[in-house]
Amino acid sequence: MEMVTASKTTTPTKMEKSKRFLRLSLQNRYLYAMSLPFVIWVFVFSYLPLWGWTMAFQKFRPGRSFWEQEWVGFDHFKALFQDDMFYTVMRNTLAMSFMGLIAGFAVPIIFAVILNEVRHMFFKRFVQTVSYLPHFVSWVVVAGIVTKMLSTENGAVNDMLMWLGLIPEPIQFMAKGELFWGIVTVSDIWKETGWNAIIYLAAIAGIGPELYEAAKVDGANRIRQIWHITLPGIRSTIIILLIMSIGHLISIGFEKQFLLGNNLVRDYSQVLDLYALNYGLGMGRFSFGTAINIFNSVVSVLLLFAANGIFKRVTKESIM
Repeated sequence: MEMVTASKTTTPTKMEKSKRFLRLSLQNRYLYAMSLPFVIWVFVFSYLPLWGWTMAFQKFRPGRSFWEQEWVGFDHFKALFQDDMFYTVMRNTLAMSFMGLIAGFAVPIIFAVILNEVRHMFFKRFVQTVSYLPHFVSWVVVAGIVTKMLSTENGAVNDMLMWLGLIPEPIQFMAKGELFWGIVTVSDIWKETGWNAIIYLAAIAGIGPELYEAAKVDGANRIRQIWHITLPGIRSTIIILLIMSIGHLISIGFEKQFLLGNNLVRDYSQVLDLYALNYGLGMGRFSFGTAINIFNSVVSVLLLFAANGIFKRVTKESIM
């Protein structure tokens, strides 16, 4: 009669785990050394400045030490939520954010899918190169181009619309507040579509060609190949980038609005970051400006975690 003994699995002790960690650290010491400057850079420029958040709870006065500042608690946050301009700024920020999220997210995907279907390699590379070059152009230059094209004096857009007989006289696009959000969104799409499409083209390139060959054998045309192979193949990339875009929903910067805006469209061009710049730093209210930025950061983090949780539950895809 044979006796069968069950082997017991032994869990590694703390000493063994420490030895394993030290051994792996020594093996990867050059990789750690290469990443150390970037870790220091992130700490100095991203985490160390968080100490300045204490200014939002103080009546900050330059020239005084930290211990000499007057603490006022949440007074600056109360003043922020009681300011009527704050709600106008939030309306503008959310409106331009949602327009940019929908159009600026969908257009690069459509552009990448269409460009992937181009079979002439020279034309494909030419279009891709031309499309992402505007990303490297400064917003100062882009704002000048947009303003000139929409000008009432020899502006290309007004001249074309009048030539087509769609309008009887030039339209002052830059003086109409209700058009400002659309102008900013279209300008941003023109500038960033080619650059944002690069990551989708890279994801499409990772799809196995045998899937397309099998679809052709089954009689699928190009539209069906796109719908059943290309889009599902880049689904994870789309969801991850969408989650990150939602996290930056109210952190849209101020360069576009500052350069394209003017006093005539002020009620439509003010966004949260520009509000902090004008009513915070511009007026010497450093604590008030810090409170605005804290609100911006906290809302962005909450949106990121909310979007990540929703997509993780619904699509089983997440970034955390």
